[in-house]
Amino acid sequence: MTEPAAVAYDRAMSDYTIVNLSDVEDFAAKYGFGESGEVRFPREALAAQNTGFSHMRLRAGRRSPVPHRHEQAEEICIVLAGSGTAKLDDELRELGPHDLLRIAPPVARQFEAGPDGMELLVFGARHEGDGEQLEGFWSE
Repeated sequence: MTEPAAVAYDRAMSDYTIVNLSDVEDFAAKYGFGESGEVRFPREALAAQNTGFSHMRLRAGRRSPVPHRHEQAEEICIVLAGSGTAKLDDELRELGPHDLLRIAPPVARQFEAGPDGMELLVFGARHEGDGEQLEGFWSE
């Protein structure tokens, strides 16, 4: 018998959790950035303690809504589908399907989807209050 995908399993006090990504709240829509795409942060839904991650779907030609950098958190990104550009400090780098990108904490970062959009999974160690949002990072 199979359990619904959105059911959390609690065996011996949270040995594992299963959550369907589509059941995780879309923060882009919640905070008025829905025109850019979708951004989900499943960490809390999974009850993850030390790992942070996000799933991002950017519409064609749109940028990730929150350019930022960190003090401690190194991030690893994988392009699941589509293509686009990563702005890393002052450098632009093209990314395509299955490209992996490691970003050191102090590097400012933002993504822009190509003509087919871009789907990313971004993960790393969780450090509470570690991010710094950057206004006007990627100006035209």
